[in-house]
Amino acid sequence: MTSPASAAPGRKDHRWLGLAIIAIAQLMVVLDATIVNIALPSAQQALGFADEQRQWVITAYALAFGSLLLLGGRLGDLFGRKNTFIIGLVGFALASVLGGFAESFEVLVAARALQGVFGALLAPSALGMLTTTFIDPRERGRAFGIFGSIAGSGAAVGMLLGGLLTEYSSWRWCLFVNVVFAVVGVIGGAVLLRTPPRAQRPRIDVAGVVTITAGLVGIVWGFSAAETDGWDSPLAIGLLVGGALLVVAFVLIERRVAQPLLPLRIVLDRDRGGALLAISMSSIGMFGIFLFLTYYLQGTLGFGALQTGLAFLPMPASIMLSATQIGGRLLPRVGPKLLIGAGGMLGAAGLLLLLRTEADSTYAAVVLPALIVIGLGMGLIFSSAMNTATTGVARQDAGVASATVNTGQQIGGAIGTALLSTIFADALDRGMSDAAGDPSASAEALMTAYHTAFTVSAGAMLLVSVAAIALIRPHRERQARLAAVQPNAPSGSVPTVAH
Repeated sequence: MTSPASAAPGRKDHRWLGLAIIAIAQLMVVLDATIVNIALPSAQQALGFADEQRQWVITAYALAFGSLLLLGGRLGDLFGRKNTFIIGLVGFALASVLGGFAESFEVLVAARALQGVFGALLAPSALGMLTTTFIDPRERGRAFGIFGSIAGSGAAVGMLLGGLLTEYSSWRWCLFVNVVFAVVGVIGGAVLLRTPPRAQRPRIDVAGVVTITAGLVGIVWGFSAAETDGWDSPLAIGLLVGGALLVVAFVLIERRVAQPLLPLRIVLDRDRGGALLAISMSSIGMFGIFLFLTYYLQGTLGFGALQTGLAFLPMPASIMLSATQIGGRLLPRVGPKLLIGAGGMLGAAGLLLLLRTEADSTYAAVVLPALIVIGLGMGLIFSSAMNTATTGVARQDAGVASATVNTGQQIGGAIGTALLSTIFADALDRGMSDAAGDPSASAEALMTAYHTAFTVSAGAMLLVSVAAIALIRPHRERQARLAAVQPNAPSGSVPTVAH
C-alpha cells in the first residue's frame, strides 16, 4: 500500500481496501484458535481418539504458532511481507484441507501443526504491512482500531462459526472454511498489496532462531504439560526451566550478534514494552472468559454449541464499537497510557460481574452485561496496545516487531490456559471433597471454582492497567519523543502496502 502523499500520479489510494484484506487474514488466524474447540467432541467421535489426546489438537497449533512467530516476522522483513503473506495464506489453506480430510488423529494433529507454521509466517506479515502503511496518527488510530477489534473478537467469532458449522454441517468444515478466507486474501493481496524494494538482505541469525524457537516450544509445551500432568510433574518443570534458560541464552546472543533476529531495542523501549506486557496479560484474562464461561454456559446452563456461540456475540460487537469508535478516535488525542489503563479496569470490572453467576442465573440478567463491559475494555486495550507496540519501528524491523506482538498474545494465552485450568481444578477438587457427595454442595463447589477462575482473570486485567500506568509515558512526553526521533528514522516512516 502507498500513502496518498506517496502514491504515483493517477494511481488510486487503496490502503483501506488493503486493510480489509489484512483484516480477513488476521481473522482467519485468530478464530482458528477457537473454532476447532467447538468441533472437538464431533471430531473425537469420528476419529476415535481418547480424551487425554484431545488437548493435542489445540496444543499442536499453539506450539508451532507461538514458537515460530519471531522467525516468521524476520522472514517477512528479509523476503518481503507481501510474499510471506501470500505464502502463509496458501500454506494455511492447504494445511486446513489436510485436516478437514483427516481420517486419523495423527493426521489431524499434523495438519494443526502445519496451520501453526504457516500462521506464524502470515500473522507478522499482516501486522507488519499495517504498521508501515498508516503513518498519520488519526488514520493510524482508525486502522489499528479496526485491526484490534478483529484481534480481540476473532476468538468469539470462531466459537459462533464453529457452532454453526458443527451443528448444521460437519466438524470438518471448521477446517475447510479457511479456504474461503485464504482465496479472498490471496486474490486481494496479489492485487492490492505491495512492499518496497529492499536495499539489502541481512543474514538470518541462526543461533537466535534456534534458541528462541526451542525456548518458546519449551515454555508453551511446559504450560500445556502443567495443565494436564500438574505443576510438579518432571516433564512440565523440565520444559519450563529449559525453555526459560534458552530464552536467556537468546537474549545474550542478541546482545552480541551484528544482525540480531530480535533487536533488543524493540522490546526495551518503555512504551513498547508496556504495550507488549498489556497484550500478554490481557490474553491471560481473555482465556478466563472464553474457557470457563463456555464451560458455565454449556455445562451449567445447558447451552448447545450454536447457542453458546450466539451468546458470545455481544462481546465482539462491543469490542468493535470500543476499538473503532472510542479507542481509534481518542488515541491520537489522549494517548495509550490512559486508554490501556481504562481498558484494563473495564475488563476487570466485567470479569468481576461474572461473580454474580449462579447455577440458576439467567443469561440476560447476569452474563450479557458482563460480556458488554469486558468487550468495551478489550477494544480499548487491543486497538491502543497494538498501535503503540508497533509505533516508531524502522521499516526493516516492522515484521519482527509485529511478530513480538503476536508472540505476546500466544504466550499469554498458553499461560492463561494452563494457569487458570490448574486453579479451577484445584478449587473444584477442594470443594468436591468438602461436599462429600451432597448434590447441592457439589453444585456450589463448581460455582466457587468458576468464580475463582474469573477472579484470577480479573487480576490479570488489572495488571494490564498497572503496566500502562507504570511503563507507558504520558501522551505529551511520548509525542515529543516520537517527533524528535522521526527525522532520524525515515525508513520507519515511509508507508509500504496497496497501489
